[in-house]
Order: sequence, then structure tokens, then C-alpha cells
Amino acid sequence: MPVAPPAIGILPDMPDYSVERMLHAGGAREVAGVDEAGRGPLAGPVTAAAVVLDANALPSGINDSKKLGPKARVRLLKEIMACASVSVAHASVEEIDKLNILHASLLAMKRAVAGLRRTPCHALIDGNVVPGCLGCDATALVKGDARSLSIAAASILAKVTRDRIMEDLAREFPGYGWERNAGYPTKAHRRALANLGVTPHHRRSFKTVQEVL
Repeated sequence: MPVAPPAIGILPDMPDYSVERMLHAGGAREVAGVDEAGRGPLAGPVTAAAVVLDANALPSGINDSKKLGPKARVRLLKEIMACASVSVAHASVEEIDKLNILHASLLAMKRAVAGLRRTPCHALIDGNVVPGCLGCDATALVKGDARSLSIAAASILAKVTRDRIMEDLAREFPGYGWERNAGYPTKAHRRALANLGVTPHHRRSFKTVQEVL
């Protein structure tokens, strides 16, 4: 059954494993943290990850991916993948334009949970909306990547994976700076969009892209 998330209050300096331990104590053997990366960019897919950490082998230094540098994220990615059950999934640009970014993000999260080797007993979802038909109980945690180690771990996997996708796309479509901005609407990206035009990887449902079209 869903659990009532702890009151937000003042966020901790680092995420911890307290929500997961509470769920374990209630009988949930496997708890997955779920997060996404790429809701704000003008280009590229939205990527989600689901992570089931081993309570007896928690990597140290896990934090919200936004608070970590690139080297720390890559190091933690390797450590997480070595000791946890993980799954990464995406929703395409076409799906984003068809569904809208919120529903595409929820679809990517659902796919990430479905990709785990076993369906978890409970999923902790970053944000305030739980995707439908997950196949398990779930709880939405606002600012969950700052509160839950499992969600923070998922944020790292989603961020690193998506950044690598955008680096690959940058080689195919040079000039937009995707290797640096990951598709976000920086001044350089918006200028390139105006000068070079819209690529197949731009989200046509986004206002900034629509204005160029």
C-alpha cells in the first residue's frame, strides 16, 4: 500500500535511506527509486531510471545528480551499477510531442520500472505524480532526489545516460552545443536554432521550437 511521505520541512544536506528502511520494515523487500532527466530541454528524449539499492552495500556519496560534478556522477554510476538492480528507459521526441512532456516523463518512468529484473514491492517516484499501472505500490516524493538515496541514485543514472545520448547526437548535428548544454535552451542553443534551423531531434511541441518553425 502507498505510504504517507515524510513532511518535507527543511531538506536534509544529503539524501538518506530512511524512507526505504521504513518500507522494508513494513514488508516491502525491494524498493525502487525512480527519477527522470530531460524534461526541460528543447531537444532529445526524456530519460528515466529505476534503481533498487542493496541496503547492505550502499555506495557512499550518492546525492541529487544536480549537486554532483560530471566526474562524481560517472564514478557513482559505476558503483551503483556494480551493486544494485538498475533499469534505464526513454520516451522519444515523437512521444513527447504527442503526449506532452509530463506524460512522456511518466511513460519513461513506467518503462524503467518494467525493465527491472524483478518487479519491486514499492516504487518511490521523484515528484508529485505517480505513473499509472506500475505493477507495484508507489509513493511520490517531492524533491525526492534530495531525500531518498534510491531516487538520487536513479537521478544519477538518468542524467549520465541522457548526457551521453546528447553527446552522440551532437556529433551527428554539430553547432547546437548539445555536448555542453544537453539540449537545454541556453543562449547558444537558441541562437543555433535560429541560425541552423530545427533538427529531427527538436521537440516541436515546445514554444521556442515552434517559434522557429
